[in-house]
Order: sequence, then C-alpha cells, then structure tokens
Amino acid sequence: MRIAVAAGAGDGGELRPLDEDGSPAGPAYAVADLAGEIAARERADAPRWVWASSARLYPRLLRAGVRVARCHDLELVENLLLGHAGRYGEPRSVRAAWARLHGLPVPPDPPPSQEAPAHAAQASLFGDDDGERAAPSDDLGQVVEVHAAQQRAVAGLDGFALLAAAESAGSLVAAELGHDGLPWSAAEHDALLTELLGPRPSGGLRPRRLQELADRIGAAFGPRTHVNPDSPAQILKAFAAAGLPIPSTRAHVLKRVDHPAVPLLLEYKELARLHAAHGWAWLDTWVRGGRFRPEYVVGGVVSGRWATNGGGALQIPRVLRRAVVADPGWCLVVADAAQLEPRVLAALAGDRAFADAAAHGDLYEALSDAFRSDEATGGLSARAKAKLALLSAMYGGGTGEAVQLLGVLKSRFPDAFEYVEAAARAGERGRLVRSLLGRTCPPPSAGWRELTLAADDEGDPPDPSAAEGVRRPATAAQALRSRGRFTRNFVVQATAADWALALLGSLRRRLTALGPPRLVFFQHDEVIVHAPAELADAVTEAVRASAEEARRLLFGATPVAFPMEIAVVDRYADAK
Repeated sequence: MRIAVAAGAGDGGELRPLDEDGSPAGPAYAVADLAGEIAARERADAPRWVWASSARLYPRLLRAGVRVARCHDLELVENLLLGHAGRYGEPRSVRAAWARLHGLPVPPDPPPSQEAPAHAAQASLFGDDDGERAAPSDDLGQVVEVHAAQQRAVAGLDGFALLAAAESAGSLVAAELGHDGLPWSAAEHDALLTELLGPRPSGGLRPRRLQELADRIGAAFGPRTHVNPDSPAQILKAFAAAGLPIPSTRAHVLKRVDHPAVPLLLEYKELARLHAAHGWAWLDTWVRGGRFRPEYVVGGVVSGRWATNGGGALQIPRVLRRAVVADPGWCLVVADAAQLEPRVLAALAGDRAFADAAAHGDLYEALSDAFRSDEATGGLSARAKAKLALLSAMYGGGTGEAVQLLGVLKSRFPDAFEYVEAAARAGERGRLVRSLLGRTCPPPSAGWRELTLAADDEGDPPDPSAAEGVRRPATAAQALRSRGRFTRNFVVQATAADWALALLGSLRRRLTALGPPRLVFFQHDEVIVHAPAELADAVTEAVRASAEEARRLLFGATPVAFPMEIAVVDRYADAK
C-alpha cells in the first residue's frame, strides 16, 4: 500500500491512498494534524509514503516523535531518472517534474533555503521551525501524477526499482541521523583543543600555541622578514628571499625543503586547520545536548555518495574521535566494509579467479600470489603490489611501477581488468556509464564535446595510456583521458554507493526491530550504531546480516564476500 502526502504550510496536509502502480486507490482527504495522521496510518498499515522530499518533511515528523518504515522520495527519484536520461542538472522538484509531463515551462528548483533541509537542521538544533512553516505547500494532484509517471519509468529500467527504494530509504536514514545525532562530549572536545592549542582565545586572537608557532616561524626567516603563516604569498616570498623558491605551500612541497621554518610551518598548518574547521566556533555551532547533528545530503555527489551541508560530518579528524563518547551504559558499534570498492569490482566483473580471491577476508593478500614473482617494484611486498595494481586499475593510474603491475593484473584477471577498461573507453567516446542498479554518470560538457570533436576532425587521436590531470585539459587527448578516468572509477564507486545504501536500509530495519539502538553516523562505507551495552552482540550480528543482505540484493550468488570490520567501544577513537 502507498499513501501520497502533500504537506501544508502549517501543521496540516492532504493524503490519498495509491495502488502500487501509482494510480489512486481512494479519495483524497485533508487532515489538520499531518504528523498525527501519518503516525496512525503507519501503525495501522505501514504503507510506503509518497512525498516530495524527505529532507523537507521528515524532520518535522521526527520532531513530533513520528518515524516511518518506508517512503518514495519524489525529488530523489526524479533526479535519478533525469540522470539516467543524460539530463543532469535539470530541476527535480515535483512542480518541475509535473511541468515536464505537461510540456509546460519548467520552473527552477527553489533556493536551498526552501528546498534543502538547512532550516530543518537548525530547527532541530535550536527549536525554531519558522523556516519550515514558511515553505510552500505541496500540490497533492501533482504528487500523485508525478509518482505514477515515475513508477512507469522505473518499471522499464532493470534494477532501477531497487535503486529508487534504496535512495528513498537513505533519505529517511539521513534525516534520522541529523535528528538523533552522534554522541559528542563538548568537555572532551574543549579539553582536546586546550591541550593542542592552549586556552580558548577571545576577540579573534590566535590560540596561544598558534601564536607561539607564528613567532618562531618569523624568527626562523630572520628579523628583517615579516611572515604571516596564514598568508601563502608571504611564505612563498620568504622562502624565495632565503634562496629557496618553491611553487606552493602545500605540505608535500614543504617537506622537500631544508629550512628550519619547515617543521614549524607544517605543525602550524595542521593545528590551524583543526582550529578553523573543528575549533571552538564549530563546537558552539554544531554540538547541542551532547549530540553532533549534521545535515546529510543524500546523493550529494554524482557517484551517489553523500555530502553534508556544513559541520563536516564526513571529515571528522582522527584526533577528534576521542570526543565521540557513548552515553553511560551504552556503547558504539563501529563497522566498516573492508576493501569495499575492489570487492565491488570483483562482483561486477564476474572474473572467476578474482571473485574467488575476494571470497577471503583480506582481498589484497589473497591476490598477492599473482605478484610474488614480479621484481619490478623494489621493496614492495606482494600484498602492496596487489593493492597498487588494483587501485591503479580502478582510478586510472598508468605511470611508474603501476604500469608493469597493471600488466600482471591484466594477464591474471582479464575480465576484471576489461570491465574498468571498457568503462574508460565508453567515457572517452562521450558515452554514459552506469552503476549496477542504473545510477548514471553526468554527460560530458559542451566544451568537452567541442574540443574533442574538433580534434577528431583534425585527426588528433587520444593517447589512452596517460593519467588524467585535475585541471582543465589543454588538449583533446587530455580531455579524453580525463573523461575515461572518471567513468572508469564511476562504475565501481557508484555501485559501491548502491551497496552502502542497501546496507543502510537493511540495518535500519533490523535496528528498529531491536528497539533502542540508533544509527548515528554514516561515511561512505562506515557506520556507527549507538546501542545499550547489553545489545552490542545483537547489533553486531545485525550489521553482518545487513552486509550479507546488501550483497545478495545487488550481486545474487556471487562468491565475493563483503566482510565488516566491527569494534564495540565506548569512544570512537578506540575503534581503530
């Protein structure tokens, strides 16, 4: 059973029951208390809720104490369908989708303040939902019609129903992560900052440790040279004056320079980065009531990986993990998928020898026999050679020691090698590539097509052996290689993102059955569950069962294993 939801600007809204194909199964009706009605229907029928955006509506339900098991997020599914059709960047709102169905001018998506859940995140932090109430009301007729059109489109695409369901389940997880929050000790965080930086400064001054380093850096360059360590231009000028010109102040460049200021600068850069990104200002903004509540953006990266709107949840520095502390009597179950992307490649490619190796706990060790006789890489162990070869195949490396190792990989595991090579060739030809479930890469830009078409007309074939540059390519060959490297990795990374979503959906369902445990963190291939200590074993088993279910859903009877490395700890820092 499905129920379409149109949220009103206040507490009310409209509902309408639907059949699985999206056609109406009953009349529409208005309710004064939308959250209360959804809670009642959830208990009675456990339907799949069809609404415009979980990011906009679900936080409102969570604050009312209402959780749902399933939904169909129209905006996320519309985005997936647009991507599959090669129409990345087109508006994805219900209004836009409805206009496309009727051949009408397509309105732009609302600005982030209305479309994205930034206001909802702040409301959950500060108890102010005025921004949400100001959002425009949904149109139930448009919700119903767009959903029916999506159901027709999804039915005609292999695997896409699972992708739509997984993406929508991810939208519920993301909202719940922001609502429940990651346990975070403000006292531990403050103590760590004080230990590393000195007491909290006032008036915008540098912390004491940073000021001490700044003074020593200036002294290292001499009394006649003024150096602000926060200014790359001044640092470059100071090194040039010392007869040591350098192209940039990046850490890897500085480490090659023999000068007494270098270790001071490296320490300053590390501590200044911590102060700017996760210092006291971050603590004041993002931690409330012993919880860090980030705002996750489902599918925020084209490969399907998540992003965040502020807070940096996907980049918690290792040094800060000691501030992530379980509540008394509770624990953190920290789990991550070991060597996820290489295992995904093994399952995708259907390479029997590669898949058999991936049935073991350490994939790189299992592959290492293929590289033991190769002497081209000096002191590298056979396991390290296997890892380098695999990463080079997936990410497009093709220089130095990787070249010969890729040759070994190609000869021993030809189907795995050919899988990513075919994706690279498709990218170089301007074609679209897809994940296993149908998540689609963006098409090349008009500028790329113009550049490569002009080169083709002039008989300038690409050299597919070179690696991609990160800046805008200067030649057609560079443009083609860049595109090929992107699509080579996309087919693997996007399928890994699909697997992770399936893991989240399965784990969320199992945790709901257990009762109090909550998913509190997700980062690409890692999850953290906050649970009563006595349920640690049950949660651990739930994680492993969910990884197995995700494997079956995506890959069927593959021998490839997807082991989870799990630690039960009181604080995140003790997990690794």
